[in-house]
Amino acid sequence: MEFKYLIHIQYLGFRFHGWAKQPDLKTVHHMIDRTISFVFGHHEFKTMGSSRTDAMVSANNSAFQLFLKEDIDEYGFVIELNKYLPADIKATKIQKIEGDFNIINSARVKEYTYFFAQGEKFNPLAASLVTLLPFDLNIDLMREGAAIFRGQHNFRKYCTKAKEGKLFEREVLESRIEENTILTANFFPEKSFVYHVHAKGFMRNQVRLMMGQLILLGKEEISLDYLKSTLNPTDNEPLDYIASASGLMLNKIHFLDIE
Repeated sequence: MEFKYLIHIQYLGFRFHGWAKQPDLKTVHHMIDRTISFVFGHHEFKTMGSSRTDAMVSANNSAFQLFLKEDIDEYGFVIELNKYLPADIKATKIQKIEGDFNIINSARVKEYTYFFAQGEKFNPLAASLVTLLPFDLNIDLMREGAAIFRGQHNFRKYCTKAKEGKLFEREVLESRIEENTILTANFFPEKSFVYHVHAKGFMRNQVRLMMGQLILLGKEEISLDYLKSTLNPTDNEPLDYIASASGLMLNKIHFLDIE
């Protein structure tokens, strides 16, 4: 008999090489598996992540699925897991899963946020969460550009290293820029902004490429018409301006039938 659990986690991605395991590199998935193995004293389990975040990308609410051959004390397990996880990873919630739930297929909406500030250099303590853009930006124009991404479009130019057969027609449910009031600290810049983008799923580097075009738009190096044209591509070459990873955060994942 197999027992399945959904474990919600938070992590600061600044010192990790992304979620996915990679040889000789420190990743979130590797650290989680190593800690679970230490807590259980064995390797007879399997974990599956919900989103493959890039190097330095953080998560406010991500999750992974845990498969076991025996039932566990859920409350006690989370306490032990947090006791031995590094300070920049935290398990926030555990749910026992029944039926055919699959963490990859059951993700209904993924919400990403991208935090940025413009102008003078701010306190370096904020650098792991907020991207500094050391020039003036036309924020109103960026807001107009963000709205263009909403709806069903061909995002071929917003995907790097695309695999054969990849589906580029994607629907963006929300895309907006507003002043940041949700992530603050006394060492943050006096004024910062946040880009919200929601969809069922995203391709490799898609959000950072979208943010990159919004930055170019804010610098008035491209136009709204050009931005629209990137969603009706005439070639297969991805865009070449990828925004820094440090401002990106997986804010929340909504799962079918589970909250």
